[in-house]
Amino acid sequence: QVQLVESGGGTVQAGGSLRLSCVASRSIFSPMGWHRQAPGKQRELVASITRGGYTNYADSVKGRFTISRDNAKNTVYLQMNSLKPEDTAVYYCNTKGAYEYWGQGTQVTVSS
Repeated sequence: QVQLVESGGGTVQAGGSLRLSCVASRSIFSPMGWHRQAPGKQRELVASITRGGYTNYADSVKGRFTISRDNAKNTVYLQMNSLKPEDTAVYYCNTKGAYEYWGQGTQVTVSS
């Protein structure tokens, strides 16, 4: 079992920044990712990172968001800059190896 706990969400004006954190209850050797789900929309992958640091981003966030990982702290981060109202969503941390685990989510609201 793995517990994932996200933090760092909040309300920010368009153009602002937020940094999300996700702490895992034990070492994670699988890729970790951030997903988001806006009201009335399907959950979508925002960014992912392997243990070795290889990253992947959704086209909508490239150049604005940066995912990083501190394996010693069992933590993955999502630095979000130049936020837009369309980034408003609940953001979920995730890891998938033999099993898939999700955090409880953290709300990000970007006002125009």
